[in-house]
Amino acid sequence: MTSKVISIVLGGGQGSRLAPLTTTRSKPAVPIAGKYRLVDIPISNCLHSGIHRIYVLTQFNSASLNKHIKNTYHFSNFSEAFVDILAAEQTPTNVGWYQGTADAVRQSLHHLAVHDFEYVLILSGDQLYQMDFAHMIEQHIAANADISIATIPVHANDVPGFGILKTDAESLITSFIEKPKTNFESWASDVSPQMAAEGRVYLASMGIYIFNKKLLYELLEGNDHTDFGKEIIPQSIINHKVLSYQYEGYWTDIGTIPSFFEANIGLTDDIPKFNLFDKHPIYTRARMLPPSKMSGTHVDKVIIADGCIINASQLTRALIGIRSRIGFETIIENCYMMGSDNYQTLEQIAELHESQSPVMGIGDRCHIKNAIIDKNASIGDDVQINCGEPLENGDYGAYVVQDGIVIVKKRAVIPNGTII
Repeated sequence: MTSKVISIVLGGGQGSRLAPLTTTRSKPAVPIAGKYRLVDIPISNCLHSGIHRIYVLTQFNSASLNKHIKNTYHFSNFSEAFVDILAAEQTPTNVGWYQGTADAVRQSLHHLAVHDFEYVLILSGDQLYQMDFAHMIEQHIAANADISIATIPVHANDVPGFGILKTDAESLITSFIEKPKTNFESWASDVSPQMAAEGRVYLASMGIYIFNKKLLYELLEGNDHTDFGKEIIPQSIINHKVLSYQYEGYWTDIGTIPSFFEANIGLTDDIPKFNLFDKHPIYTRARMLPPSKMSGTHVDKVIIADGCIINASQLTRALIGIRSRIGFETIIENCYMMGSDNYQTLEQIAELHESQSPVMGIGDRCHIKNAIIDKNASIGDDVQINCGEPLENGDYGAYVVQDGIVIVKKRAVIPNGTII
């Protein structure tokens, strides 16, 4: 039945919680795992599930995302498959930006009207997980549900950050509360023995929904509701058959700098919770890059993408993105280096050395800990980052400090000998 499904990936708002990574790009375009973009996760899940008609909704800094989608997802001319961007647009009936998740879908309904479909799968663009949506769709149809919501068991200390659901014996959702702060003990649900043993007894909404086409139009047209989690879902539970699809695999919302950092560094674990080596790969832009090369480097729990030139003395728990250059005698610990969009020529490098200006990448004799280095940053020689006393949160121009993590901004230049 996946042939009767259209998927909508919500690109999110301004992405302020992921700043400065979202200063010049939309949230779905943020690089992850050294070679992918966030948007590749939901799109790859859809394609592996047999869902080949996908819209990505954006409104902020969408140029790089448009370029990525255009260069990545190509289908046969004889196929109905597509991955298209729908950016917020002014129309005769609407002159404003998307006001929320439901409003974004409402403003996009006229684009869906030209297609034959029965179900709409609505996804978030800032989550890391691997799910076969075909199983969720099968359960939705078998239960004759109006709406299905993917749910995941969470611990009590996670409850205040989620919409929490209660279900009956048939997995139908009977009540919903948005991000309760206190007195939520009565909201514990029946979960599998494994989840109960881990103390994960509260069902949280994952922000993944299936709507029957007719009902979605009814719920969105003729009203001003702007958000699914706060308005559409709680009201629908009263009058419609809303089903919980319980998921127990790895899933994380990476909408903040600490969660983004933890999710990426976690990929370097011996057995990571998110498996990049799964039989269902993550699709992304195919680049004709040379293999990476290293010289004299001791590595421990490191992921290195294509096209890198590394002469560092030590890399520990590090994620090194495409086209990264790292100089001699440099030590990198617990860092995500996103890499570069292009190589500098030997002539350009020689000119920069002559003027004592940093080359793109990381120079010689540096020591960098607990940092995210955004794309195309130039870090000079003898630079130390986050190697001393704890740093105060704040924006310091070329870099930002948040919760002990230093984020070197995109295209930032850190002069030789700088100590942060």
